[in-house]
Amino acid sequence: MRFSVFTASTPEWTPEEAARILAAQGWEGIEWRVTDQQPADPPGFWAGNRATWPLEGLEGSLDEIARITREAGLEFSGIGGYARADDHENVDRMLAATAALGARQVRVTMPQTRLGDYRELFAATRADLEWAAERAASLGVKALVELHHTTITPSASAAFRLVDGLDPRHVGVIHDLGNLVIEGHEDHLAAFQLLGPYLAHVHVKNVRWVPTGEPGFDGSVSWHDEWAPLRTGQADVEAYFAALAAFGYDGWVTAEDFSTDLPLEERTRDNLEYLWAVESRTRERAGEERR
Repeated sequence: MRFSVFTASTPEWTPEEAARILAAQGWEGIEWRVTDQQPADPPGFWAGNRATWPLEGLEGSLDEIARITREAGLEFSGIGGYARADDHENVDRMLAATAALGARQVRVTMPQTRLGDYRELFAATRADLEWAAERAASLGVKALVELHHTTITPSASAAFRLVDGLDPRHVGVIHDLGNLVIEGHEDHLAAFQLLGPYLAHVHVKNVRWVPTGEPGFDGSVSWHDEWAPLRTGQADVEAYFAALAAFGYDGWVTAEDFSTDLPLEERTRDNLEYLWAVESRTRERAGEERR
């Protein structure tokens, strides 16, 4: 497997700093966040993120994106786009930018379930993806659907139903370990087997559940999710890697750690060391089982 970082999780760094620091730590790839955002000081993951390229004027930034990535010795694991499936104009721009950069694949976001009747949203999005698949094919790239809580594709089963029958060379699924802690968890190996050739990319982050505060009038306890370090969240990262290995996945694994327990540079360094260790342990166990 090859490891990269999604720059949504590196808000304090400029693109040059993100590429330089990540490369020095040993990461092989980078997944640039591309979206228009609100300003914020200090910078945050979702607003004021310094490692984000604006969608507005993106075409004029492509040479700079390519230069920064290339000079750091990094590769593109993909592009972290935010254009929603029904926004054909901007999906087309993101697909074209991905092709121009040689980045191979780009996320196309799915509608939130709160936006309407699920079945109507699903049917409309299927039509949008059919259109995106044709455009992706003409450009030689792939549009990615992420498993994400509160969207119409929180699980592998939902995503498979959405993409089934489309060309897996040009439409794929991002399996996301952390998001599935919040909504959509299914047995990992079964999910990979269900997705089959549509499993195109993997994101790893982690989540913990914590009590919201005072118990309810009847003594009940409410819980909410919050981002956690890879090592300490609810998700079993080692079991996840074992399932990926059993399925035969050997592609990009992109870290997107939104926890703040550690300072950013220490966080990214520790995540890579941990992922290396987990992958090594997974390979050792696979070898022991074969013996």
